Amino acid sequence: MQQAGQAAELKAVGIGKSFGAFHALKDISLDIGRGEFLTLLGPSGSGKTTFLMILAGFERASRGRLFNDGVDITDQPAERRSSGMVFQGYALFPHMSVAANIAFPLRVRRKSEQEIKRRVAEMVERVGLQGHEHKLPSKLSGGQQQRVALARALAFEPGVLLLDEPFSALDKSLRGQMQTEMKRLHEETGTTFVFVTHDQSEALALSSRVAIFNHGELLQVGTPQDVYERPGNRFVAEFLGEINMLPLREIRADGEGARGLHEDREIALRFAQSAVDGNAILAVRPEHMSIAHEPAPQENGVAVAVTSSTYLGAATRLELATRSGCKLSVCVPTETAQRALEGGKSVWLTWPAEAGFLLPAG
Repeated sequence: MQQAGQAAELKAVGIGKSFGAFHALKDISLDIGRGEFLTLLGPSGSGKTTFLMILAGFERASRGRLFNDGVDITDQPAERRSSGMVFQGYALFPHMSVAANIAFPLRVRRKSEQEIKRRVAEMVERVGLQGHEHKLPSKLSGGQQQRVALARALAFEPGVLLLDEPFSALDKSLRGQMQTEMKRLHEETGTTFVFVTHDQSEALALSSRVAIFNHGELLQVGTPQDVYERPGNRFVAEFLGEINMLPLREIRADGEGARGLHEDREIALRFAQSAVDGNAILAVRPEHMSIAHEPAPQENGVAVAVTSSTYLGAATRLELATRSGCKLSVCVPTETAQRALEGGKSVWLTWPAEAGFLLPAG
């Protein structure tokens, strides 16, 4: 039996979920480490929330098994699982005060009044709601309601905290504040967090690992840096921020990296994820690329024409095209853009060999 305050280790093996002929999840196998912050990331309809609901026990898997610290919980109802849940719409009891909402899961578990009073006071302090204990949810701001939902979910010291897009109703500024609070709560409690979002920057900022879903499939799992810098396929590369893509031909291995041709100019990669031969797509994040009058030694470069520019204050966004019509974009300091364009609209786009990675052509 898992003790209160002990972070859980979850293991999903071959989880599938079907609604008639529609397969919402397809053979999902995933290990969630004890005390980690795992984010399930993907577009709407990708299956991430369905998987979270199966972890919570609110949905039943059509196939596969689910384990908590080695114990099979596939058929256990939600109330018997050691997991706290924070819903997208908070789901606070409107007729209960802040303190009563936080105390609710403790009363359900028949904790003593002394224990309830102690835990409520601890959680109120932890989420910064001192002085609001007797207020109803309707008297609180959106951010304060979110804090109550977090405090209630953590009050009984669950082994895992499940969060279904908890910041979706908050404005941008408040969302940033709550992200900081979420990281702090995770560090303080040591609880296993499983967080659902479709916001890429949020996933990269919060997580120890990110699991990327699309069309019911788990495409890639890794650290934020891994999935961003070395995506496993084209969908992941394009979903996680902006990306520039250049077709390469005549690719050949070169030590740990590779070399290929774009418009008859040799392009080098410092690392190649797998054996390469023939044609592929070179992908480079725009922040690794620079504008110059000519490439520096040991750097890659392609000749481009500036097709348009957008002034953004300190930065300027440049839309570019190669001789063959390949469209690229880069955001550079406005002063750099002005200097680069002094001689006309023909410039070089350059980047270091270690910045690129290969994706399958087509």
